[in-house]
Amino acid sequence: MLDATRLRVLVAVARYGSVTAAAQALNYAQPSISHHMARLEAETGAKLIERSGRGIRLTEAGRLLAERAEEILGRLDAAEAELAAHVGLRQDRVRLVAFGAALATMGAAAATAMAAERAATDIQLTQADPARALHMLRAGEADVAVVFRPMPDDSQPDLRYRELLDDPFYLLRPEGQDAAAGLTELAGQRWICGGGPHRDAVTALCRSAGFVPEIAVSADDYVAVQALVAARVGVSILPGLELRASRHPKVEATELAGARRQVLAVSYGEPPDPPATAQLIEALVRSAESIGRAGVL
Repeated sequence: MLDATRLRVLVAVARYGSVTAAAQALNYAQPSISHHMARLEAETGAKLIERSGRGIRLTEAGRLLAERAEEILGRLDAAEAELAAHVGLRQDRVRLVAFGAALATMGAAAATAMAAERAATDIQLTQADPARALHMLRAGEADVAVVFRPMPDDSQPDLRYRELLDDPFYLLRPEGQDAAAGLTELAGQRWICGGGPHRDAVTALCRSAGFVPEIAVSADDYVAVQALVAARVGVSILPGLELRASRHPKVEATELAGARRQVLAVSYGEPPDPPATAQLIEALVRSAESIGRAGVL
């Protein structure tokens, strides 16, 4: 049977890239890390690490086991949390991971509410894109993730979703440009967008209006996107939550009818959630309701 401690060591080596860094992260002596790795190789009968220059790297078998180990350890951590909730133990730490705009809006408000309610003594916040956030959740590195759809890896049966917000998309133009101009009228403009989900959303919305956008400028940061639009470099599309987090005064924003993304809070494992985790989700719901009522304009 695989030893959980040795699996944690393997995951740390994979995450930090060296025995020395893994030892520092786990607060272990370096020889202890080497011992655990040697024992794990003996238990599995597979070579898990190999020399690479002056350092080490995981073999294909090591990478495969490290990926599975993260999920296994996440399940163990979730089981501990579920047991703590069952017997009524206090959860002193609660960890939220969210994409940038959600962290700056709902996450910040929820953390303030949690602190005021003394729901947990240690509230940890991390920014990550939805795919990474779900990975952290399953690996036991977070208690709640805030993500949006569409997103990859969205059909895991062990993940539980709570809808927070139907987030509308907005067409962004420089101040003073014809506010009546719709998406179709801007077909010949230069477009500004980032990569991944943002580019996918901009491209899909423009295609639905009958044209393929000319992506002239690539910028992933929503503050930079707005600054470039204000400088008349091009036009763009952003979700409302990004505009709520930071709004440039010289950008016109027009809601695109019917264009929305779904923002959700995600937890892991079997219900019920530990009390502090449940309170964090409820704080996120209240914050999302407030944002929905206020809008961005």
